[in-house]
Amino acid sequence: MSATASADVFELGSEHEQVVFANDPATGLKAVIAIHSTALGPALGGTRFYPYASTSDAIHDVLNLSRGMSYKAALAGLDLGGGKAVIIGDPTTQKTEPLLRAYGRHVQSLGGRYLTACDVGTFSADMDVIARECSFVTGRTVAHGGAGDSSVLTAYGVFQGMRAAATVAWGTASLEGRVVGVAGVGKVGHHLVRHLIEDGASVVVTDVHPPSVERVRAEHPSVRVVASTEELVASALDVYAPCALGGALTDEVVETLSARVVCGAANNQLAHPGIEKALEERGVLYAPDYCVNAGGLIQVADELEGFSFDRAQQRATGIFDTTLSVFERAASDGVPPAIAADRLAEQRMREVNRLRGMWMPTRG
Repeated sequence: MSATASADVFELGSEHEQVVFANDPATGLKAVIAIHSTALGPALGGTRFYPYASTSDAIHDVLNLSRGMSYKAALAGLDLGGGKAVIIGDPTTQKTEPLLRAYGRHVQSLGGRYLTACDVGTFSADMDVIARECSFVTGRTVAHGGAGDSSVLTAYGVFQGMRAAATVAWGTASLEGRVVGVAGVGKVGHHLVRHLIEDGASVVVTDVHPPSVERVRAEHPSVRVVASTEELVASALDVYAPCALGGALTDEVVETLSARVVCGAANNQLAHPGIEKALEERGVLYAPDYCVNAGGLIQVADELEGFSFDRAQQRATGIFDTTLSVFERAASDGVPPAIAADRLAEQRMREVNRLRGMWMPTRG
């Protein structure tokens, strides 16, 4: 890497404790692991396997995602820091056992400062493979004592956050009779649709992956399907739930959106700073993404105590109260909810820092 590229990484990751570039030519592994903060404990965050257009794109993504994990863990009340990893490549053609095991050795080399889990392009079975070389893996299959698919409680937590937003917007936690648009019905979105249907909502969905749409349509015939996110956003909605990749809330979306509430599972939904103010000015109540989508983190973090789904679900139910506290802080401080959430997370990181700065493995 050139000196200029190194300087860029230090500038981009100026808040981060550590950024690791993992390279294994024999297996084709090219990965970046970013540890944003270990002020509250070891950094936990998933591994994303994605065909980035460039290494620069991968670095930007992993830095943004890892920072979000610090705030997510802090706001969820977990004694964990924030980290994330990305493997550069197409998981459908490049994911192999040797590559995943090589990646596991790189994670192991960090001595527990980073704990990995599933994300876009990786699954619980992949975590089992990584665990053959690494002790610091969560989100494993139930057969191996893990929490299994973390999207189950991610969706449940988003639903709880949506109920909290409905309480503020309409005076009731029920979504019965509300029209909810879900963009992305893959890992998390299809579970969210089930919660919404069971609560009596009318659901409209879209997804670029036709089999995902067909699965939802087969399970819930009442769901209406539209061809694109643009068509969904332009529809008459009460709630918009972005559940695909980040950057969903652009200036154009905010100008078009009719929904009173935005609450979805996608990470980093705000396309750029200032979008949160534009949402507020248009009267849209935004439930901050890392607040409401923390259920998956809560689920895999529970593995560290010996997994109990009931216990993890009870903890994820707390996302309802956490989301309400964000809205209350926003009202009292006179700021948008996204800023209020940051303030609450930063306050906890300061107060529970344990005066150690960063988490280190226990020395033998």
